[in-house]
Amino acid sequence: MLVDLNHRSSFVYGRAADAPVPLGARINAIIDVALVAEREGQRPRDYLGASRIGEPCARRLVYEVMHTPPDPGKEFGGRTLRIFAVGHAFEDLAIRWLRRARFDLRTQARDGGQFGFETAGGRIRGHVDGVITGGPEIGLAWPVLWEHKALKASSWSDTAKKGVRLSKPVYYGQMQIYMAYMGLGAALFTGLNKDTCELYHESVPFDAPTAQALSDKAVDVLRAADAGELLPRTAASPDFYLCRFCPYAARCWEDRA
Repeated sequence: MLVDLNHRSSFVYGRAADAPVPLGARINAIIDVALVAEREGQRPRDYLGASRIGEPCARRLVYEVMHTPPDPGKEFGGRTLRIFAVGHAFEDLAIRWLRRARFDLRTQARDGGQFGFETAGGRIRGHVDGVITGGPEIGLAWPVLWEHKALKASSWSDTAKKGVRLSKPVYYGQMQIYMAYMGLGAALFTGLNKDTCELYHESVPFDAPTAQALSDKAVDVLRAADAGELLPRTAASPDFYLCRFCPYAARCWEDRA
């Protein structure tokens, strides 16, 4: 029996069209509908998040800031929302492990809110996973920014092999923006392999030129969105690999400007 791999299809080859839908598929469909409804009920962001500024395509960021609807079929489905939720759960575990290992990892400010920053009248904001203010002697000067990502095995292996700057430039940019606005000189990146629970740790120094370039880019994105204009694409043709995964690709390439 084969599962249809088409997007959002629940059809199973070898099962009659009028056969009952399996119990698991019915439960999953109900869960996913609930998760999508929950997301749709949330207030849209009215700012450009620091976690997105490192996105290579500035035009995509303009679409996001303008709350442009994704192409049909490219909206976040329940499975994607479950992946996000699992990432948060893994982050909570990593926090617990580091604290058990005597790292003084702070995830909340004194007022109980999440550590972060805002600038440009609140239109650029960031909320960090945490700040480590002390801990065992490992060759780092405290305090350091702490950033956690839960990754599938292939992505984790690529990060461990190449380093976060080459393997995950969006995450690298996110950390640089955080460090710039929070006055931190280094970050500790922790990547968790979701398949094996292996942990990869990397010290990431502050890179002032990169942080400045990303800050300038964020301002350009906001100005373009305010003017109702689109910035240049990052690609010269729609078959570029980033375009194939972009939720605005069809809309973007309909207009060849």
